Amino acid sequence: MTGQMKAVVVSEVKGKWELQDRDMPQVGPDDVLVRIRACGICGTDQWITQGVLAFRDFPLVLGHEAAGEVVAVGEGVTKRKVGDRVGVFMSQKMCGVCDFCHEEHPNSFVTSANCANPRLTGVTVDGAHAEYVAVDAGGTVLIPDGVSYEQAAPIICAGYTVWAGLRRAEPKPGARVAVSGIGGLGHLAIQYAKAAGFHVTALTHSADKEDLARQLGADEVVADGAALKSAGGADVLLHTNSSHGAVAKAMEGLRPWGKVVLMGIATDELHLPALALTSNSYQVIGSAHNTIEHLVEALDFVARGKVSTMIETFPKERAEEARAKAAAREVRFKAVITY
Repeated sequence: MTGQMKAVVVSEVKGKWELQDRDMPQVGPDDVLVRIRACGICGTDQWITQGVLAFRDFPLVLGHEAAGEVVAVGEGVTKRKVGDRVGVFMSQKMCGVCDFCHEEHPNSFVTSANCANPRLTGVTVDGAHAEYVAVDAGGTVLIPDGVSYEQAAPIICAGYTVWAGLRRAEPKPGARVAVSGIGGLGHLAIQYAKAAGFHVTALTHSADKEDLARQLGADEVVADGAALKSAGGADVLLHTNSSHGAVAKAMEGLRPWGKVVLMGIATDELHLPALALTSNSYQVIGSAHNTIEHLVEALDFVARGKVSTMIETFPKERAEEARAKAAAREVRFKAVITY
């Protein structure tokens, strides 16, 4: 396909998200062309915009939390066909030739980030805040029937992140799971943990989120680690908020041999209680996206009505407004731009 499309472009560090005309992307032999219908705003998009993270030069088209349909396929593609409803996630493809790739790790965001030259949608190459994006077929996942594009988009990153983190912790049946922070990640983490059959405790200092946490499935809501301990503690602590300073305090409620899963990132330093860490045999796990299996599972929970994303949608013409509101935490909880 040739011609032009509309894309949201960030021209410079701390620049606005501007809707511009761009040439249609070209489809390589292993690529699919996806007509984007919805793309969520991720914290990574905000950090790249602000220059906190830098992977390539501006101008940029961001976006790795997207959903749409396949409208063209490359000559070498067999796993996707025109008409497929797909999600477009961050990790498209590893380079295949660096030392790390020769160790033959599975393709996931975690391993792609360790590759010397990965193709990461909206990070190292242009992303999905656009009407069309061309991506390696391996950088897509099928969206279950009945799941809208707007609901699917945030699951492609935020939902994927929290479910994969919970899976990496490998909690035993009947385990107690605590979720620190009720925001874009946390409101999904509560739902996933509850849907998987665990006892769920939400940690929040925001009084206005207490009732919401219970509505999302939390069995209990507490303000800090001391209160968590009094409520029975946690075997797994899913840390989803944007303050590392909250980790050590929340860990006061962790049971012996408990696990902390870090998935919310921030710019403040991470300080861990060494004595408690050692004497209680705690494990601290860093987790982003893991295998595609976990993303398929995360979408299935949505298809079965067990998980639902709280979103506010914006047309592409209001992309900068959406970005600004999300940055100011004025969206509860995920901003999704429709294309």
